[in-house]
Amino acid sequence: MYNAPPAPAQAENTAASSPSSAAGAPSLVAEQAAAPGTASNASVATSEKIVITTDVYKLTFDTLGAQIVRAELLQHPIAEDRSIPTVLLDNSAFQYTVQSGLVGPANLNKNYPNQNTPFTMTSTETNMTGDTLNVVFSAQSDGLQVVRTYTFTKGSYHIVVNEQVNNISSEVQTPSQYLQITRDNHEPAGGSSFYPTYSGWAVYSDAERFQKIDFSEIDKNTADFVKQAPDGWVSFIQHFFVTAWIPEQGKEHSVNLRKIGNNLYAVNTIEALGELAPGASTTSTASLWIGPQDQKALAKVDPTLDLVVDYGWLTIIAKPMFSLMNWIYSWIGNWGWTIVILTCIIKLILYPLSAASYRSMAKMKNVAPRMKALREQFGDDREKLNAAMMEMYRTEKINPLGGCLPILVQIPVFLTLYRVLLASVEIRGAGWIGWITDLSVRDPYFILPAVMMATMFLQIKLNPTPPDPMQARIMMIMPLVFGAMMFMFPAGLVLYWVVNNILSIAQQWYITRSLNKAANEQILTHK
Repeated sequence: MYNAPPAPAQAENTAASSPSSAAGAPSLVAEQAAAPGTASNASVATSEKIVITTDVYKLTFDTLGAQIVRAELLQHPIAEDRSIPTVLLDNSAFQYTVQSGLVGPANLNKNYPNQNTPFTMTSTETNMTGDTLNVVFSAQSDGLQVVRTYTFTKGSYHIVVNEQVNNISSEVQTPSQYLQITRDNHEPAGGSSFYPTYSGWAVYSDAERFQKIDFSEIDKNTADFVKQAPDGWVSFIQHFFVTAWIPEQGKEHSVNLRKIGNNLYAVNTIEALGELAPGASTTSTASLWIGPQDQKALAKVDPTLDLVVDYGWLTIIAKPMFSLMNWIYSWIGNWGWTIVILTCIIKLILYPLSAASYRSMAKMKNVAPRMKALREQFGDDREKLNAAMMEMYRTEKINPLGGCLPILVQIPVFLTLYRVLLASVEIRGAGWIGWITDLSVRDPYFILPAVMMATMFLQIKLNPTPPDPMQARIMMIMPLVFGAMMFMFPAGLVLYWVVNNILSIAQQWYITRSLNKAANEQILTHK
């Protein structure tokens, strides 16, 4: 049994915050009497913030533990002000940081270099000038020296973290390495109560696959996740962004996810590094991702890491749909027109079903005078009226429910596209034309929802009037209901619905015109 990783020191507003802020930090493992490596007064006093800048990051490192305590994503501004970058990690107003370090066997009470140990930055470059940037920290404690190297690559959110561990003592050492994410349960900025998205922990292993864990499950001690695996990763996911540790694959590691303090939680992996003889060294290389849920880039880091893009139960349809959208975008270069073309492709695929439905509706419209006559003939005798109508449907080969097919077919497509547009960071900040500068948020002038309502009214007018007056009134109210909903939905989703409606109207007009033409020709032939 090894020691648990120490709980992090509380966030400091300055480098010289109160020493008592870190004192008494709770242990990650409940059965452990005391947390090893808890920051001392001297540790807090020597804490220094170092800012590292790349083309995609502005990161703040704390020399106390060589941990990342703030991450600004320079190429992903907030929706409200595109001059302000998204802040993913932070330990000021909220607590959201990443750490790594060493722990020893529980019975030896070793205080190896960890997140509460003062590190020294041994590299000199703080700004990326080439294709890569190496940021190196070192520390030593209880006979072990750690040299930690963060390697940044231009244009990438994939950070390679190499840990070299040297035994500088005269005795055998048996360290274990932990990789940890700590976070409180604050809601990420920019969320919407109208279409909420998942924010919480996620763990992956080949054996148990993708597992999501809510804060409430941790509080209730009902969280179910893989505890031991030679593969996989741990993460915290939120709308559009993710922080993930991917330990070295093929090496057995434990997974821990617990509440470690008042409104503070942590997930970590712990891997035994084996016995180190005096003078011996070992290295361990892990991957760290702090950034957008870019599916293509995530899959390059680990083939399963793109699962953090949360499509829910629609994943089996959503992934192929997104792949098709990505392919279209590679040719078009505009996500708005990509949605337009995707809608055209979907309508083309579903044309046989739609055509059958529109033919049914056209026939219903043609027999509307006969239906009116039947209602006048039978009056309140519902039984005879229904029998006569069913006989007419059978004679004219009409399916009275056929008109529902376009709506029924569109529901899974609509829900899938909704998930794709909602979850895909590629859509975030992507414009279309004119006033639509971000397809992932609502239309700022509500033009698209208004057009959608107008097209829905036109569709209803083209359809046969339902025989039931109450049903007819409901049909007329539907555009208002859907329109009100669409006022709050992402513009990309409303764009799909508008284009779909326009294409449906064109299809319906063409099919109805063809049927009427065929009917007139038949009449002339009989004459």
